[in-house]
Amino acid sequence: MSKQQYRSKIGIISEILGAAMDGGKDGAMISSISRRTNLSHYALTENCQKLIDAGMVQSTNNARNHIFVVTEKGIRFFQELQKFIETARLVQLRF
Repeated sequence: MSKQQYRSKIGIISEILGAAMDGGKDGAMISSISRRTNLSHYALTENCQKLIDAGMVQSTNNARNHIFVVTEKGIRFFQELQKFIETARLVQLRF
């Protein structure tokens, strides 16, 4: 049996931003992001609130759905984060 790899906070944030960005300009529903990132509704809401506070994500309600849209700041952060993750993997750095 292999040891389970846990995700870092930065890895979770990256997955959330990526899932929200896939929703495009209309954003992504919280349930869709939750399924894609394998996070509970509570954990996702908590992490999204941090992103909202940082100005990287905007939250809206569309009828009955809670929608998250990535801001320009969030897109730039995501792009830089992907560069860091790739570099970390190249030097076999666990983050």
